[in-house]
Parts: sequence; structure tokens; C-alpha cells
Amino acid sequence: METLEFRFDSKPASHAADPALCGVVGSGNLEILVKPGIEPGACAICIKTSARGFGETWQAVLGSFAASHAAGGTLIAINDMGATPAVVTLRLAQALAEYQGGAQ
Repeated sequence: METLEFRFDSKPASHAADPALCGVVGSGNLEILVKPGIEPGACAICIKTSARGFGETWQAVLGSFAASHAAGGTLIAINDMGATPAVVTLRLAQALAEYQGGAQ
């Protein structure tokens, strides 16, 4: 397993729900937990992944997500078993929407 940690500037997320869990860890999938963070203008992300050596890909995918979604003020934990970038983006959007009470 590899652990990666990132921090991205992002517009503040509205918070209308409890921490949100989305996805299932399994072959080729991942789970994402979104909960309140401590910096209103930043998104902190911690990834535990079985796919080693993809730090630059993770950084690009997550940076793009943080730039296009209001995710500031969140702490996101990702447990990955080899999900593709498209699945990562989809699950992030689903988890953030659930965290915001379905507002997205």
C-alpha cells in the first residue's frame, strides 16, 4: 500500500450533512469519505492505494477536481484498489454532493 497526501486550494464547500461515505473498496474500485476540515479555502486529501507509483496522476486528477468543485473546508480520505481516474472523479463528485446534502 502507498499513502499519498495532498492539499489543494478550493472554493469553500457548503456543509449540509454529516460526513459522507461513497463507494466500495473492491477490485478496481474505491471508497471516499468526506468530512469537515480545518481550512475553509483548502481541501486536504489522504489516499491509501494498492497501485504504487501513480502520485502524479493522483495529483492531476485531484487538482482538477478541487479547481472545478467547491471542496474547500473538507478533509477527504480515499481508500483505493486501482480505480481509474474517471471512477475517482465520479466518486468524488458523488461524495461531495452527499456531504453537501445533495446540493450539487
